[in-house]
Amino acid sequence: MWIQIILVIAVVVIGLALARPSGGDNHLALRRLFMVGFIVIAVVSILFPQWLSWVAKLVGVGRGTDLLLYALVLAFLIYVSTAYRRNVQLNRKLTALARELALAEARVEDAAASTTNTPKDSTD
Repeated sequence: MWIQIILVIAVVVIGLALARPSGGDNHLALRRLFMVGFIVIAVVSILFPQWLSWVAKLVGVGRGTDLLLYALVLAFLIYVSTAYRRNVQLNRKLTALARELALAEARVEDAAASTTNTPKDSTD
């Protein structure tokens, strides 16, 4: 009984922490909906473990723990896929910013060099 209370509190606290906006979230509403769904399913599975076994038998899986494992594998693969795509996007942005910075520095150096190399009036 105590473990169920601890697990429910942990799932709710972690879920709410993950659903908070982090600044640049484009799909925050969708992410919050999935998080609420995850929290509800997790809490129900903790409080009524036989429910997960019933759902597993309904979809043709032998045990609830097997169904949970399959769901976690799918969730992990989705996470890896989205993290990879996000990483590729960030690398592209970083490359573009590095190029822009290099070009800007080159322009500043060229401008500084052209002002120091201007011909001076010599009154020799």
